Amino acid sequence: MPHISLRATGILLLSLTAGCESLLPSFYTVPVRQGNYIDQTLIAQLRTGMTRQQVQRLMGTPLIADPFHQNRWDYYYQYGQGGNISEQRRVTLFFSGDTLTNFEEAAN
Repeated sequence: MPHISLRATGILLLSLTAGCESLLPSFYTVPVRQGNYIDQTLIAQLRTGMTRQQVQRLMGTPLIADPFHQNRWDYYYQYGQGGNISEQRRVTLFFSGDTLTNFEEAAN
């Protein structure tokens, strides 16, 4: 007889908490930074006419250096926690030979 009441109590507790995520413990999720950190102060220092070496010293190695588009460097940064992306930035730099000719910035 005690096994039946223990089993019934267990089933009752499971059925009551099955759909209640608020009763379950929440776990800490680690913030994740991906790509090249892009700060507005770095972007403000970019100037057309800079050499690739000067740009790389300022911005770091580009995240994407496409061999088919050698005159384009892409920097991408994303910050999120628990599957929620709270910040995204993308900077695309265009070169003519060794000289920076143009850059585009996009932020979310």
